[in-house]
Amino acid sequence: MSESRFRTVDRSKGPHSGSGRPYRLVVTPSLWVALALLLVVLGIVGAVTPLLPGPLLSVAGVLLYWWSTDFGEPGAVFVGAVIVLGVGAFLADWFAGAVSSKLGGASTTSAVVAAVVGVLGFFVAGPLGIVVGVALAVFATEYYLHGDVKRGSKASLYATVGLLASAVVQLLVTLGIFVGFLVVLVA
Repeated sequence: MSESRFRTVDRSKGPHSGSGRPYRLVVTPSLWVALALLLVVLGIVGAVTPLLPGPLLSVAGVLLYWWSTDFGEPGAVFVGAVIVLGVGAFLADWFAGAVSSKLGGASTTSAVVAAVVGVLGFFVAGPLGIVVGVALAVFATEYYLHGDVKRGSKASLYATVGLLASAVVQLLVTLGIFVGFLVVLVA
């Protein structure tokens, strides 16, 4: 009869066995791979789902796998590239709305209002609520501040395009990390 890789803890005796050593849960390598792959896939989902840091989840999956192999697989160059791309995509998303609306001529007030309305819009109508909320908030704020429909429309268009472009960049980065991770697993 083979010994199980997982030991149960008798809670009536506390966390230690009769030998005085703590019980240790042994996790198989395939479980680490599954957890890492789950994080990488959640990263893809997070790339198109607001309020879920997709690129960072993908980076966490690669780092978990790297750690589980005692930093042997994948190589340090791949891990470094994943970190740079993932953190870069996260930061680009973080600043995309504000930067794109400013490029479109929007005021700081419009960017702040759009951020608040975008978050509220998510809870009202999901991802579509963010896009529509940001577009309407930038337009309305710019029109209120300057009384100019053309300026409000331009700022609103830039903010919306920036928001959507950011989601596309995140999706491409997380898909790239996923494909690279699969290559590492298969190789």
